[in-house]
Amino acid sequence: MRWRRPSTTLCAFLTLLNDRLGESIVFPLLPFLLASYTSNGRTLGLLAGSYAVAQFAFTPLIGALSDRYGRRPVMSACVAGSVLGLGLFAITVTIDWQAIPWAAGTAIPLALLFAARLIDGVSGGTAASAGAVLADISTPENRAKAFGLIGVAFGLGFILGPAFGGLLAGVAVQLPVWTAAGFALLNLVLVLTLLPETHPPEARRAMPRKRDLNPLSALQRVFTNPRVRRLCAAFFLFFLAFNGFTAVLVLYFKQAFGWGPGLAATAFLVVGVVATLVQGGLIGPLVKRFGELRLTLAGLGFVIAGCLLIPLANAGNARTVVFSAVAILALGTGLVTPSLRALVSRRLDGSGQGAALGSLQGLQSLGSFLGPPLAGLAYDLIGKQSPFWLGIALLAGVITLVAGGLPPRQDAQNTQADPA
Repeated sequence: MRWRRPSTTLCAFLTLLNDRLGESIVFPLLPFLLASYTSNGRTLGLLAGSYAVAQFAFTPLIGALSDRYGRRPVMSACVAGSVLGLGLFAITVTIDWQAIPWAAGTAIPLALLFAARLIDGVSGGTAASAGAVLADISTPENRAKAFGLIGVAFGLGFILGPAFGGLLAGVAVQLPVWTAAGFALLNLVLVLTLLPETHPPEARRAMPRKRDLNPLSALQRVFTNPRVRRLCAAFFLFFLAFNGFTAVLVLYFKQAFGWGPGLAATAFLVVGVVATLVQGGLIGPLVKRFGELRLTLAGLGFVIAGCLLIPLANAGNARTVVFSAVAILALGTGLVTPSLRALVSRRLDGSGQGAALGSLQGLQSLGSFLGPPLAGLAYDLIGKQSPFWLGIALLAGVITLVAGGLPPRQDAQNTQADPA
């Protein structure tokens, strides 16, 4: 049983952790890292969304390359891309561009930051490649245990990233980005020296047709299925709303309450802890007790409540209200995401599961790309609190779509009663 090879498992785990750690370190600090170049929400939103659009566009190709040429070269290239993207970002925010006569006042720093985020997003297929390695080295009997490492790595990344980011930003706001780049470099060294090839030549596949690598084609197919069309639209709108207002969240904290990097990162640390507890330990028992439908609607209610609380905060009660609000947001998101996925799964027969559930990841990435720029535009043109009210309106639409996308009455009752 190949699962026992520790170096392979270690490399896959560290690659998954690197995938989440780099993003969760950088994201809460973006408004502070951008302070020398711009303070508007539109630029912040576009920069936040650029990672997601690159990941959305290239993940299918990276998966196909992994199946064709093997896991090791593709994972090595992806981790190297992460090193390059994070390294370029760190160098750009460290340079004093005003001291360079030909660069002062130009768009060169912002262009480099966008390039860095796009490079990091293109190489975001590391998670898919690492998951494929875990599948290669595990047997059907211990595959659940292997895939459990994905959840552990992601949970640790969402907790450790803001924790280290907030701590190191107290020394220098650029230091967390250098730390993320250093961890990615360590990950690359371990992959190059310890990771064996887990996908033998006889198991490799030819490259698919170009149209099969188009991520939009997969989304078009899922929206032609009337059984899941409304639920998939709800899934997309949820991530459009959630990633929209969270993209401007730290900028709002900075400008409305005068928060620094430490408090902003702590807010995201609260999100990571609560979301990990919900999805790591509570979601299974809750689904058995209440069913996916009720948890989806309850989770949407929690997210709306969190959105309502944030605009009510003022300088005097900001810490109490904001930390309560982000905890409620994390609780809601931890309930909605797996429950809504399960609702889609229940509406499909076995033959449509893989394609549709894979398309949900594409919808999540697309919402993560479109939401931040739209929220940033609203932040600049309508008002600082407008992204939260816009998010509430979109979430109300999600509730309508979920209710309208339910199965017939008898099936709906079974959905509530059956365990996940």
